[in-house]
Amino acid sequence: MTPEVYSEWLRRQGHKVVRTESSYWHSEGFGVYQAFPYHWLIAPPKRELSDLFSRHWAVALRYSAPPDAGDTDSYHAVYTGTDYDFEMLGSWARKNVRRGLRNCSVSRISFDRYVDEGWDLRVDTLSRQGRHMNESRQDFRRRYTAATDLEGFEVWAAEVQGRLAATLVTFRMDGWGYMLYQQCHRDFLREHVNNALGFVVTQDLIRNHHVRGVFYGMKSLDAPASVDEFKFRMGYEAKPVRQRVNFHPYLSPLVGSFGYRISRSLAIARPTSRLLAKAEGMMRVSLAEVNPRRKDLECGLPNPGKP
Repeated sequence: MTPEVYSEWLRRQGHKVVRTESSYWHSEGFGVYQAFPYHWLIAPPKRELSDLFSRHWAVALRYSAPPDAGDTDSYHAVYTGTDYDFEMLGSWARKNVRRGLRNCSVSRISFDRYVDEGWDLRVDTLSRQGRHMNESRQDFRRRYTAATDLEGFEVWAAEVQGRLAATLVTFRMDGWGYMLYQQCHRDFLREHVNNALGFVVTQDLIRNHHVRGVFYGMKSLDAPASVDEFKFRMGYEAKPVRQRVNFHPYLSPLVGSFGYRISRSLAIARPTSRLLAKAEGMMRVSLAEVNPRRKDLECGLPNPGKP
């Protein structure tokens, strides 16, 4: 599937999508644009960035650059093997996957069922992670109803006695499989349903769709590295990249050390605000480009939430 299919899904949700020389960009609001496909490593020229700032009113641009474009400070969690089975897992993951497969059944489900039953998992996941929910059930329904007739999207679920215990939305783009949204209800965490779900879906993408790689996400701007521990235990690796955030030139005076200290203080004061945490993370990445040796920019905020 091409990035145009993914673009259509974003547009149906009301997001702005821009095609440039190096990539595609989408904005969910506030003028912050993210480059996609997310596994692409790009080095957009200054004229391209300037055009996004001037013509499309971008406030900040986030993208992944090749690691040779500077010190490697980030990663993508990916799997690029030609097969995926128990032999690719460590003893911890093998044990928990087998337990999960005994406790639940994993299969594809329809978007209609996901829209009807998945909201409870979404609410519980955000609550369990200590994150403020800035979306409604109507937003959730609109997001996934928009994907029902688009090729490449699938919803997988782990079920326990007919109840959705965990879900995972995937999309295939540019020869890669994307793990887009994964949720799990706290009632089933001890059943290791996430392990079973992640294993079966990864195996299906590799064996049945013959993807070149599976993308499980990029290093978060607002969470410690421990959040990705589950992915790495499941056989995924950290592919080095250079994560970059460019702010509009007019905002440069506000993105200095003083502005960063303010944003960090606000984010710590309101730890459940994802917006503040993302703003702090983007300013931290931007400053690290200028001051790569600053120790206070090497990690994110304290995060009491669970992965």
